[in-house]
Amino acid sequence: MEPPSHPGNKPVSPQPSTLRALVALLAVVLIGLGLTMIFWSTHHAPTKKEQAPSASAQSATSHNLPSANLASPLSAVRSPLSPKPPSPLADELNSPYTTIQRDLQVLNGVLLAWQTNFHGQGNPVGDNAAITAALTGKNPLNFQFIRRDHPAINARGELCDRWGTPLFFHALSGTRMELRSAGPDRLMDTDDDVVFTP
Repeated sequence: MEPPSHPGNKPVSPQPSTLRALVALLAVVLIGLGLTMIFWSTHHAPTKKEQAPSASAQSATSHNLPSANLASPLSAVRSPLSPKPPSPLADELNSPYTTIQRDLQVLNGVLLAWQTNFHGQGNPVGDNAAITAALTGKNPLNFQFIRRDHPAINARGELCDRWGTPLFFHALSGTRMELRSAGPDRLMDTDDDVVFTP
C-alpha cells in the first residue's frame, strides 16, 4: 500500500522563465568577470621589457641616438617628495625602436594631454625651455607630463630630437603647435628637417 501523496512531497520543477532569467544572470556575471580580468591584465600586469638590439645594431646607431629609458612605466618608483608620479606619456620619446616621426607624434600627444588638463588655456607658451619647464612640472598642477630627468632634455632644459638638437615649437594657434626637428644634419630649415603639423 502506497503512502498518500501530499503536494508538499512533490519536487518542484522550475518554470522555463525562471531558468532563462538564471542563465541570463549567469551570462552577465561571466561577461563582467571576463571584462574585469582583461582590464586588470592590461592595466596592472607588468609588461615585457623590449628585447635589446644586437651589438652590431647598437654600434650602428649609438653615435646618432641618445640613450632611451626602456623601463616599463609600471616599474617607476614614486618619489616620496612628489605627490604625483611622473606621467608615462613621453617615455618612448627618442627610443631607438621608433622614428623621429613617432617622436613628434608622442610630443603632440603630450600637448593634447596638457590641453585636456588646462581646458580653455591652450598650449604652453614661450621658447623651447619655457615649454619644457611647463611640461615637466612648472605648471599650476605641478604635474610632470614629461619626466624632468628624461634623456631627451638637455642641460639647458630643452627638449631635443634624437640627434641632440633642440626641437623648434611654432604655435600656429592657441591649440595647434607645429613641431620641427632639424633632422640628422642638425641644421634647421634644410631638406632633412622633419615637421609635424597637427
